[in-house]
Amino acid sequence: MLVAFTLLLGFQLAGEVIVGLTGWPLPGPVLGMLFLVAFLTVRGAVPDALDKLSAALLQHLLLLFVPAGVGVIVYAALLAREWFAVLVALFVSTIATIAVTGLVAQALLKRQARNTLVSPLPEGEG
Repeated sequence: MLVAFTLLLGFQLAGEVIVGLTGWPLPGPVLGMLFLVAFLTVRGAVPDALDKLSAALLQHLLLLFVPAGVGVIVYAALLAREWFAVLVALFVSTIATIAVTGLVAQALLKRQARNTLVSPLPEGEG
Protein backbone atom coordinates (compact mmCIF):
# COMPACT_ATOMS: atom_id res chain seq x y z
CA MET A 1 0.00 0.00 0.00
CA LEU A 2 2.92 2.34 0.64
CA VAL A 3 3.94 2.18 -3.02
CA ALA A 4 0.38 2.96 -4.14
CA PHE A 5 0.10 5.85 -1.68
CA THR A 6 3.41 7.21 -2.96
CA LEU A 7 2.09 6.90 -6.52
CA LEU A 8 -1.03 8.91 -5.65
CA LEU A 9 0.97 11.58 -3.85
CA GLY A 10 3.46 11.69 -6.73
CA PHE A 11 0.73 12.43 -9.24
CA GLN A 12 -0.71 15.09 -6.94
CA LEU A 13 2.74 16.64 -6.51
CA ALA A 14 3.28 16.63 -10.28
CA GLY A 15 -0.03 18.44 -10.73
CA GLU A 16 0.83 21.00 -8.05
CA VAL A 17 4.29 21.65 -9.52
CA ILE A 18 2.98 22.08 -13.07
CA VAL A 19 0.19 24.42 -11.95
CA GLY A 20 2.70 26.37 -9.87
CA LEU A 21 5.12 26.73 -12.78
CA THR A 22 2.55 27.51 -15.46
CA GLY A 23 0.00 29.47 -13.44
CA TRP A 24 -2.88 27.52 -14.99
CA PRO A 25 -6.23 28.27 -13.30
CA LEU A 26 -6.67 24.62 -12.32
CA PRO A 27 -6.23 22.95 -8.93
CA GLY A 28 -3.04 20.90 -8.78
CA PRO A 29 -4.78 17.78 -7.44
CA VAL A 30 -7.21 17.86 -10.39
CA LEU A 31 -4.31 17.95 -12.86
CA GLY A 32 -2.64 15.17 -10.88
CA MET A 33 -5.81 13.12 -11.15
CA LEU A 34 -5.81 13.63 -14.91
CA PHE A 35 -2.22 12.38 -14.97
CA LEU A 36 -3.30 9.33 -12.94
CA VAL A 37 -6.13 8.59 -15.37
CA ALA A 38 -3.72 8.88 -18.30
CA PHE A 39 -1.25 6.58 -16.54
CA LEU A 40 -3.93 3.96 -15.85
CA THR A 41 -5.24 4.23 -19.42
CA VAL A 42 -1.79 3.66 -20.88
CA ARG A 43 -1.09 0.85 -18.42
CA GLY A 44 -4.41 -0.79 -19.24
CA ALA A 45 -5.14 -1.98 -15.70
CA VAL A 46 -5.20 -0.80 -12.10
CA PRO A 47 -2.30 -2.17 -10.03
CA ASP A 48 -3.45 -4.42 -7.19
CA ALA A 49 -1.84 -2.22 -4.54
CA LEU A 50 -3.64 0.86 -5.90
CA ASP A 51 -6.92 -1.06 -6.00
CA LYS A 52 -6.54 -2.05 -2.32
CA LEU A 53 -5.54 1.46 -1.29
CA SER A 54 -8.47 3.07 -3.10
CA ALA A 55 -10.88 0.61 -1.45
CA ALA A 56 -9.43 1.48 1.97
CA LEU A 57 -9.68 5.22 1.28
CA LEU A 58 -13.28 4.87 0.11
CA GLN A 59 -14.18 3.09 3.35
CA HIS A 60 -13.04 6.19 5.25
CA LEU A 61 -14.32 8.77 2.77
CA LEU A 62 -16.51 10.42 5.40
CA LEU A 63 -13.39 11.56 7.28
CA LEU A 64 -12.29 13.52 4.22
CA PHE A 65 -15.39 15.72 4.53
CA VAL A 66 -14.49 16.91 8.03
CA PRO A 67 -12.34 19.85 6.79
CA ALA A 68 -15.17 20.99 4.51
CA GLY A 69 -17.60 20.83 7.41
CA VAL A 70 -15.26 22.88 9.56
CA GLY A 71 -15.02 25.42 6.74
CA VAL A 72 -18.79 25.76 6.67
CA ILE A 73 -18.82 26.42 10.42
CA VAL A 74 -15.97 28.95 10.19
CA TYR A 75 -17.67 30.88 7.37
CA ALA A 76 -21.24 30.56 8.71
CA ALA A 77 -21.67 34.34 8.95
CA LEU A 78 -20.52 34.85 5.35
CA LEU A 79 -22.83 32.05 4.17
CA ALA A 80 -25.72 33.65 6.07
CA ARG A 81 -25.10 36.95 4.23
CA GLU A 82 -24.57 35.38 0.80
CA TRP A 83 -27.08 32.53 1.01
CA PHE A 84 -28.87 33.42 -2.22
CA ALA A 85 -25.68 33.48 -4.32
CA VAL A 86 -24.60 30.16 -2.80
CA LEU A 87 -28.01 28.65 -3.48
CA VAL A 88 -27.97 29.81 -7.12
CA ALA A 89 -24.41 28.54 -7.61
CA LEU A 90 -25.32 25.14 -6.15
CA PHE A 91 -28.44 24.88 -8.31
CA VAL A 92 -26.70 25.89 -11.54
CA SER A 93 -23.69 23.65 -10.93
CA THR A 94 -25.93 20.69 -10.11
CA ILE A 95 -27.96 21.14 -13.30
CA ALA A 96 -24.75 21.56 -15.34
CA THR A 97 -23.25 18.43 -13.80
CA ILE A 98 -26.35 16.37 -14.57
CA ALA A 99 -26.45 17.68 -18.15
CA VAL A 100 -22.76 17.05 -18.82
CA THR A 101 -22.95 13.58 -17.27
CA GLY A 102 -25.93 12.72 -19.47
CA LEU A 103 -24.22 13.99 -22.62
CA VAL A 104 -21.03 12.08 -21.86
CA ALA A 105 -23.01 8.91 -21.11
CA GLN A 106 -24.90 9.23 -24.41
CA ALA A 107 -21.68 9.78 -26.35
CA LEU A 108 -20.04 6.78 -24.71
CA LEU A 109 -23.06 4.56 -25.37
CA LYS A 110 -23.10 5.60 -29.04
CA ARG A 111 -19.38 4.93 -29.29
CA GLN A 112 -19.79 1.54 -27.64
CA ALA A 113 -22.65 0.66 -30.00
CA ARG A 114 -20.51 1.61 -33.01
CA ASN A 115 -17.60 -0.49 -31.78
CA THR A 116 -19.67 -3.53 -30.86
CA LEU A 117 -20.24 -6.05 -33.57
CA VAL A 118 -23.85 -7.15 -33.56
CA SER A 119 -24.12 -10.82 -34.29
CA PRO A 120 -26.91 -11.73 -36.69
CA LEU A 121 -29.92 -13.56 -35.29
CA PRO A 122 -30.14 -17.26 -36.05
CA GLU A 123 -32.56 -18.08 -38.83
CA GLY A 124 -36.20 -18.09 -37.82
CA GLU A 125 -35.68 -15.58 -34.97
CA GLY A 126 -36.11 -12.33 -36.83
